[in-house]
Amino acid sequence: MMTSARIVIVLGGTGFLGQRVARRLQEHGCQVSTGTRSPKAAAAQSGFASNGIRLVKTDLADPDGLAQALSGFGAVVNCIGCYAESRGQSFQDIHVEGAQRIARIVRRNNGQRLIHISGIGASLHSPSAYVRSRAEGEAAVRSICPGAIVLRPGVMFSRSGAFFGDLQKIVDRLPVIPLFGTGRTRLQPVWAGDVAEAVCRLLDAPHARRKVFELGGPDILTYRGILQRLTARCGRRRLLLPVPFALWRMAAAVLWVMRNPPLTQAQVALMRQDNTAGEAMAGFADLGITPHSAIAMGLL
Repeated sequence: MMTSARIVIVLGGTGFLGQRVARRLQEHGCQVSTGTRSPKAAAAQSGFASNGIRLVKTDLADPDGLAQALSGFGAVVNCIGCYAESRGQSFQDIHVEGAQRIARIVRRNNGQRLIHISGIGASLHSPSAYVRSRAEGEAAVRSICPGAIVLRPGVMFSRSGAFFGDLQKIVDRLPVIPLFGTGRTRLQPVWAGDVAEAVCRLLDAPHARRKVFELGGPDILTYRGILQRLTARCGRRRLLLPVPFALWRMAAAVLWVMRNPPLTQAQVALMRQDNTAGEAMAGFADLGITPHSAIAMGLL
């Protein structure tokens, strides 16, 4: 298969990161398609604008259909992920078996390139099923498709309000704000637009020397520090209340039955450990990108 790497399909392309990756690739002059289980529903989705990006039906549970959908593309960007399991969809299904399936198809399509999105903190030894599945998926992809690139972004924010905007709503409404533990977990928030740009730079580089990139922004802040900045912005006094992680896990277990739970076990697990890029890991600097600061952008 000898198709230009600039003919790209973004799997999970209707999601938070996937939409931004697809648009940025299009701006870079790529011919872009978005993979989704339900193209009709995606086309009608509020806030989703295809802007000439073709919608392609892709279903991880349909190997033959997936293989057919991925044929003809020079590159595949896998942005598929989930924070909450359902009765019909587990972390193992999505992050491990689904990633394996995609990698096998890419390997068969000789010359096709693969960029796999994971996350900072992925570990095979984590007590969290979510975190372990991310690491298992990475290992599977690199074993099946050694040329694949793995991107591990930190917690992502956007100008439209993702992450900081969501926290600001909590700060505006609650006089007492619960902390994850003591709130000392360190985060390195990264602008989703910079992650999308990293994907573009890697597709433009035919032979990237490094295969795993950890992408964090220039600001390293504690969760408590972020909330303190947001309370200062709204000009109100707020009590920051430490809450043990055991209580957070219990709350997530209760909320699991909701269709779109506001809190998941995966999110609690991620807040138990620092979410920062490793100093020895490849990152934005290796791609010639200066990441945007949330503080400098006026979002924090």
